[in-house]
Amino acid sequence: MEIEAPAERVWAVVHEDFKNAPKWSHNLKQAEVLTPGPTSEGTILRYRLDTPGGEQVTEIEHLVYKPFKVCSGEIVKGPIKGTWKYSYAERKDLTRLTYQMDYEPNGFAARLFFAAVERQVPIDMRKTLESLKVYIESGKGPQHSKAKP
Repeated sequence: MEIEAPAERVWAVVHEDFKNAPKWSHNLKQAEVLTPGPTSEGTILRYRLDTPGGEQVTEIEHLVYKPFKVCSGEIVKGPIKGTWKYSYAERKDLTRLTYQMDYEPNGFAARLFFAAVERQVPIDMRKTLESLKVYIESGKGPQHSKAKP
């Protein structure tokens, strides 16, 4: 996904402005930071998601946190387990944001519905990235990042 904004601004929206994430994330009802202090490696977030199967709660942990370059981690609680990664590449005021996720069902109940989840997650992520692009390019969200590279 290419976004017409500097990487610093995209980073600020995605990795710092959690209270407003539901405004651009397709099925996110709430994002909550569970660990104290600034976001960094070791930060844990709880996401409340509105899914076709009802509300789901997922927790993720940041394992890599390199501002304006990469943020990745693992899904530590919820119906799926796995890893995720946001990668950034910037040229002038254009940022290429790449999202990758590798996941599998977490528990017996999740295995029963995994085929539906496996179909839905890529659709939801595509809608989320498209909405993120519109959100940022329309001037919404923080204009400057607080993170230091």
